[in-house]
Amino acid sequence: MQGKTKYIFVTGGVTSSLGKGILAASLAKLLQSRGYTVTIQKLDPYINIDPGTLNPYEHGECYVTDDGAETDLDLGHYERFLNVSTSQANNVTTGRIYLSVIEKERKGEFLGKTVQVIPHITDEIKNRIKLLGKTGQYQFVITEIGGTVGDIESLPYIEAVRQLKWEMGQDCAVVHLTLLPYLATSGELKTKPTQHSVKLLLEYGVQPDVLVCRSEYAISRDIRKKIALFCNVSNDAVIEALDAPTIYEVPLLMEQEKLDEIVLQKLNVTPDAEPKLDKWREFLHKLHNPSKEVCIALVGKYVELKESYKSIAEAFIHAGAVNDCKVKLDWIHSESLTEENINAKLKNAKGILVAPGFGNRGIEGKVLAIKYARENKVPFFGICLGMQCAVIEFARNVLGLKDAHSREMNPATNSPVIDLLEAQKNISHMGGTMRLGAYPCRIEDGTLAKKIYNTTDIQERHRHRYEFNNEYTKQFTQAGMVISGINPDAGLAEIVEIPTHPFFIGVQFHPEYKSTVERPHPLFVSFVKACLG
Repeated sequence: MQGKTKYIFVTGGVTSSLGKGILAASLAKLLQSRGYTVTIQKLDPYINIDPGTLNPYEHGECYVTDDGAETDLDLGHYERFLNVSTSQANNVTTGRIYLSVIEKERKGEFLGKTVQVIPHITDEIKNRIKLLGKTGQYQFVITEIGGTVGDIESLPYIEAVRQLKWEMGQDCAVVHLTLLPYLATSGELKTKPTQHSVKLLLEYGVQPDVLVCRSEYAISRDIRKKIALFCNVSNDAVIEALDAPTIYEVPLLMEQEKLDEIVLQKLNVTPDAEPKLDKWREFLHKLHNPSKEVCIALVGKYVELKESYKSIAEAFIHAGAVNDCKVKLDWIHSESLTEENINAKLKNAKGILVAPGFGNRGIEGKVLAIKYARENKVPFFGICLGMQCAVIEFARNVLGLKDAHSREMNPATNSPVIDLLEAQKNISHMGGTMRLGAYPCRIEDGTLAKKIYNTTDIQERHRHRYEFNNEYTKQFTQAGMVISGINPDAGLAEIVEIPTHPFFIGVQFHPEYKSTVERPHPLFVSFVKACLG
């Protein structure tokens, strides 16, 4: 395919949470499997600059890219499906758009003109959309518009799509995801909500090229014809999207519906090759046909909302497939763990993962879970705060530093085995100021980490303000906890482990962010293998 970058927009109607991110990732996967270069971006209509300061209960997981962007969790889906890294440019919020325009106004770049939503805000949105295309790296840029058509905060984005569709012609296509609710009383799928959703889009000047209809039941030919007639699309452009047992089935379902073929046709592109999804099918076969099962306790403070640990849950799916097993996660709220119930709560777990988080709530439960894993030789894996809690537990129960803690939880502790990073001490603004993005780590020879990674130098993504206090290094190493990974530039501890334990490892970084279908993360693969053993 020669010529300009093609732009595809994915919008949503009727209700939120229909799966625009999974649809966008699935379409991207199909195009990628044909040999095209593809990227996906998310435009979010909320006014926060990024999700970094949002409570996980509000927004689910905050995903972090290599270049240090705190982004929407959908970017995790994009990377897991495409096996391609995203960046700052792949997630833009209304807050970032307005901040950029206001900063330009303050500099006098608008030459005294009245700054308005149209053209200034919509121009900034259009610039952000086209930014990835201008790099020359991608033949297709898929842009997911957050929210639902009709939301007042989404209007500038829909207007920007209208303008781009007018300006680009056949270099631009709109895929609209909608819902066909089923009424049990009449035994019917109802098309009216979809009709109204498209009507609303038309009022804003946007005609969708393809309609993808979420449904619990198969959509008959008559219903497709009806939707096509009332929504001004061709019959073959009404796509059925049935509920799937796993998100990883969706690319194959969309392939069956010829979604990628229809979109290419709308963009006036003749496909160069058929989709090649052999590796994807092999992964799904392993996922659906495990020969064994293993129960792993995931101990965290946000377990009521599993979206808070989305990347961890997906990393276990990838690692399970590699190990020919189904990983059954037992979600345990760390606040619920006590000395009295710890044995009963964790007795069925073949492994224990202590999850990341911020703040004091649930910390003592995490420490108890780690003590249980260490003393009972249960495979343990700690991530970020999970690693810090492992350090606290070891300090208290092995080194005898009874008040050992992190200064984040107890600023007055006499044994601050976890302390604020030096670079964080004069920071007053919370947004985007943590240690963020990919940093190098050098792994020590003869360690579990070296065996797992099978290399000396790695790069992993971070999101934290507190770190292992190097003043305690000698005490820890003499008592049997090894610092097996160190940042070569700042001398910061990145990985800790206990060699006398069957599998006990804690990492300051977030390996879950880099696990994909095609490249499962070695830490998760090794942890699951240890749990099976």
